Amino acid sequence: MYALIEFAGKQFRVAEGDSIKVPYIGRKVGSKVIIDKVLYLDDGKNKSVGNPNLKGIKIDGEVGSHGRERKVVVFKFKRRKGYQKKNTHRQEYSMLKIGKLGKVTSPIVVTKKAESKTTKKKVAPKKVAATKTTTTKKKVASKKAVATKTTTTKKKVASKKAAATKK
Repeated sequence: MYALIEFAGKQFRVAEGDSIKVPYIGRKVGSKVIIDKVLYLDDGKNKSVGNPNLKGIKIDGEVGSHGRERKVVVFKFKRRKGYQKKNTHRQEYSMLKIGKLGKVTSPIVVTKKAESKTTKKKVAPKKVAATKTTTTKKKVASKKAVATKTTTTKKKVASKKAAATKK
């Protein structure tokens, strides 16, 4: 009898009495862990596949010990640039002892909380926002006026130069 479980984002194949190394769990040694995410269960006669998880199946576990992995060297570099960074770390882990594989005797019923119907108040747009938009329009209009003034003065200067060259 074995099962395929998902624990801490990773998948493990477990059987009764196995010990597996999982990412660190912040619990004391000897505390119980219940694994609900069972993806596949094979009891020798029947094979059950979840979609994505099997409902009503749980696996009991116990935290056996905690430890740290071997040191891993992280070395970054960019060629021909003189950039080199060396860093190391040791990943923490927990050892889980797998207990019984089986069905939940008392099914847990999850109920959705009834959403209370509340009336949402409509908030009128603030007058401050309206004044800001009008000031920006005024600025744009004034910029256009300045632009037209400069073009007309340039035309006047050009016409004066043309008149001076004709004489």
